[in-house]
Amino acid sequence: MASTPATETGPITSKPEPDSNKKLAFLLLALVLYGIVLALPQPAGLTDSGQVALGLLVLVVVLWISECVSPANSAVVLTGAAVLGLMGTSMTAGGKPMDSAAALTTMLSGFSSTAVLLVAAALFLAVALKHTGLDKRIALLVMSKIGVSPARLVLGAMIVGFVLALFIPSATARVGAVIPIMIGITAALGLAVNSSLGATLMIVTASACSIFNMAVKTGAAQNIISLNFMQQAFGHNITWSQWFITALPFTIGMCVVLFFAALWILRPQVPEGEDMPAKLRQQLADLGPVSSSEKRLIAVAALLLVMWSTEGVLHPFDTTTTTQIGIALLLMPKIGVMHWSQAEKLVPWGTIVLFAASISLGNLLSKTGAAGWLAQQTLGQMGLSALPVVAVIGALSVFSIVLHLGFASATGLASTLIPIMIAFTQTLPVSPETAFGIVMIQSFVVSFGFILPTNAPQNMLCYGTNAFSTPQFAKVGIVVTLAGLGLILLLSATLWPAMGVL
Repeated sequence: MASTPATETGPITSKPEPDSNKKLAFLLLALVLYGIVLALPQPAGLTDSGQVALGLLVLVVVLWISECVSPANSAVVLTGAAVLGLMGTSMTAGGKPMDSAAALTTMLSGFSSTAVLLVAAALFLAVALKHTGLDKRIALLVMSKIGVSPARLVLGAMIVGFVLALFIPSATARVGAVIPIMIGITAALGLAVNSSLGATLMIVTASACSIFNMAVKTGAAQNIISLNFMQQAFGHNITWSQWFITALPFTIGMCVVLFFAALWILRPQVPEGEDMPAKLRQQLADLGPVSSSEKRLIAVAALLLVMWSTEGVLHPFDTTTTTQIGIALLLMPKIGVMHWSQAEKLVPWGTIVLFAASISLGNLLSKTGAAGWLAQQTLGQMGLSALPVVAVIGALSVFSIVLHLGFASATGLASTLIPIMIAFTQTLPVSPETAFGIVMIQSFVVSFGFILPTNAPQNMLCYGTNAFSTPQFAKVGIVVTLAGLGLILLLSATLWPAMGVL
């Protein structure tokens, strides 16, 4: 809160932040809409608890789109509203009515999911990279080897994004590590941060992050939350390597499109005569030799990468288990690189709380039948069941891309959309394997945050540097989005069926 200084004419008075009234209005709107949904006559085919679940969905969508409260606070509001709404209702038709304890237990179910443990462990890994400075060393090392031409710098930014995506599951953490280096490169060339080169590097950094979110199973929380719902619905999971191989042709194509779109639309220029690689090598040298803690972290990270990529082939341990073991090593005396007291201050606990609450909401939508009812009332009315699988995938992808324009969080979008997609695909005349593949492809589309800076947190981080304008970002983003949609249709008709995905 801001306050005015004391004066001789009166006491100190306080006034709200400029946007506090707007945030309060959105919060009240969310609660009012929740109450309206609960007060409506119960639709045919929907249970009373299912109606509550739909009300909660409306509530959190308004909270997430407006960002009137923080992610962690939205989880608290969601849980409180759910308990009040679910009391006296039964989870299934004819079941026992829930009291407050049973309703609270239902909304805490997400906290017991192994997916939450995986996200928490992976965020600790991101903290370890930041704590040791290894993320900065990797970025400087790659950029110093690439060269100074616009094409080489764009390629370097994409390579850095990919390497960090292998180990850091947080888009904001990855981009936060890369932004200072990109700004430093632009400044060292004597260019303003909002020059054509600065704009290009920032837009590529943000967009490449979204692409690599799709490439790596552990690269983004929305992947993990989608797989959690899919595993519960279809009874089987997908390994790290299977996800990577499936996404590989798509992400390679997307990278090629982003590379040429950025160079063609933004036309970055680099002054002649600057020895940028030498300057980057000097910054790398200023970091000093690789420390013992960095070497230990490299060893653990390499071990994790091997364990992830050989899951189900060389060993029986799933991704969550191996990641948990890796974090345990990083926290051990002598062997590790940090103490709990150091790590806990840097872990975004609000993200973990939101993630768990989102899983709880998804579980509620599924168990009460609300997801199935909503899928039938929306997607079911589009006549998709009579169309070929490729056409279904195209229609669902367009639906997701348009919906994403209103979301600032892919995690929130996945929590909202994937349970509905699962319920809808289970009504299609296709095999469970094909239904699983359709939903997996939609989990890629959930990361399509290319068009507006507000569509993803990493976009907003880059936008905050004032390096580019919204129209610049949108021009590149629209091209990448349309190309991505085309690639999905092409791969769905050709390669993915041959790979057994569909």
